[in-house]
Amino acid sequence: MNNNISLKIVVAETSVIVRSGLAAVLKRIPNLNAHPIEVSSPEALQNYIHLHTPDIVIVNPTFGGWFDLPSFKTDHTRNSIKYIALVCSVIDNNALKEYDESIAICDDIEVITAKINRLLHTEEEDEKDSEQETLSQREKEIITCVVKGMTNKAIADKLYLSIHTVITHRRNIARKLQIHSPAGLTIYAIVNKLVELSDIKDTL
Repeated sequence: MNNNISLKIVVAETSVIVRSGLAAVLKRIPNLNAHPIEVSSPEALQNYIHLHTPDIVIVNPTFGGWFDLPSFKTDHTRNSIKYIALVCSVIDNNALKEYDESIAICDDIEVITAKINRLLHTEEEDEKDSEQETLSQREKEIITCVVKGMTNKAIADKLYLSIHTVITHRRNIARKLQIHSPAGLTIYAIVNKLVELSDIKDTL
């Protein structure tokens, strides 16, 4: 991904605290060069999309009572726009299937960065950006916990994360490494000196 490209990201959320907070986080993401546009009502979102084509729209599924994404996409048929659900409350997973990605209000900046990068790179599958595939420190910590036999809940408690965030990290780890089993992760962790054999002998 070309780091010089500026990204127009619309943040559609009625709560000024959540909206402005997410906008501030987006500006802090390294190499993203994000330009968040805050939108507080469905009407404002409609008006903006009529005049501009953002790269990403981050919208609360309960925006305006309930945000009808399929109808919105029908009205605004620009396939280049990616839609991310901003999950601030309990939402039926079926409602999230229409979105390209979802981020939760409890996600940390590493998770948000990974999700946005993955979303942007879906259009660049042939560009194998080695930097994108580098594991974050948090992901290495989670691999260490997994190979020690810890459950998602135990990992979440140890690292002060939500279970949802742990699952997201694990999904990103599997995608980056193309390893989909604890046994495979164990071999990776030993080879890359993330753990000592003595640390995991009880779980083998």
